[in-house]
Amino acid sequence: MSETRDPQQTVVDISIRIGLLALLALWCFAILRPFLQPIAWAVVIAIAAQSPFRSLERLLGGRTGAAATLLALLGVLLVILPAGALTTSLGDTAMRLQGELHEGAIAIPPPPEALTHWPLVGERLHALWSQATQNLAALLEQFAPELRALGGWLLSTLASAGAGVLKFLLSLVIAGVLLANGERASQAAIAIAVRLSGPRGADLARLAAASVQSVTRGILGVAVIQSLLAGLGMLAVGVPGAGLWALLVLLLAVVQLPVVLVLLPVALYVFSIASTAVAVVFAVWSVVIGLMDNVLKPLLMGRGVEVPMAVIFLGAIGGFLLDGIIGLFVGAVVLSVGYTLFQVWLSQGVTAPAPGAEIG
Repeated sequence: MSETRDPQQTVVDISIRIGLLALLALWCFAILRPFLQPIAWAVVIAIAAQSPFRSLERLLGGRTGAAATLLALLGVLLVILPAGALTTSLGDTAMRLQGELHEGAIAIPPPPEALTHWPLVGERLHALWSQATQNLAALLEQFAPELRALGGWLLSTLASAGAGVLKFLLSLVIAGVLLANGERASQAAIAIAVRLSGPRGADLARLAAASVQSVTRGILGVAVIQSLLAGLGMLAVGVPGAGLWALLVLLLAVVQLPVVLVLLPVALYVFSIASTAVAVVFAVWSVVIGLMDNVLKPLLMGRGVEVPMAVIFLGAIGGFLLDGIIGLFVGAVVLSVGYTLFQVWLSQGVTAPAPGAEIG
């Protein structure tokens, strides 16, 4: 005759086991928490880089580890080095501007007369520029609250950009490890999805990967290309604060606003400090960068998952406010994946009405 267990004792035993498992999970989360952001971005990079990784792997005769290592090194050369140069430029500009403001040594050239012919804002901008040329201290005092807020934002952005470059470097290393173990990582992702969603988990995992590839290549990839090219062009013609302007180009490109909002005033400034030939070349360069997304976006997105621009905008802005530069990218991707899976969930069990049927 089997021994009958006390139901109350059974509940206590189950509660203790669940509590210990929860404690272990929280402990593991606390240990991995500093690495969650780089790991999330590494997963995004690994998924987005599948096609070039497979091509490079075939070129190297199937050597997976060598292909992953070479791709990570290429990522460092193509992204980290220019981004590091622009971040250094941003820091140098902030420190120099702070010193010049403290010493009152800032010299501003007079405004061009053509500025007065701009509609709506031309005369006002000309007056402010003229005041800054004649008495910068009075103008700065007039806009002191706004300048203090801008200074705080610049300092936080500079710190975020520097930390973002280091995190991105770590993300590239982790992405290389994931690519080198692609089959096992893919099987693990599908197994987790099946445990969470049942038989449809594998399809949902593939749909999420397609969404990541579409947004990363078509939106974030184009934004990075535009910002890097804009920043390098500004460095070439000697624009002060090239890193800051490149960061603004990146922000506008990710949230799908025209980058010409940044490039136009910079191009006008170049006309005032450089020769006509150099200024014309930079203006053409700026136009090419501004129109680049119209060509690259369809090519890179291909026939990927359609995600509304509003979702990408909210994800990018929310991620940037939450986690800085890395959050700008991760936020857009995560919200896009969540939106795609939410749409699939909404469509489950929904059938189209028969022709002629009334709704309601």
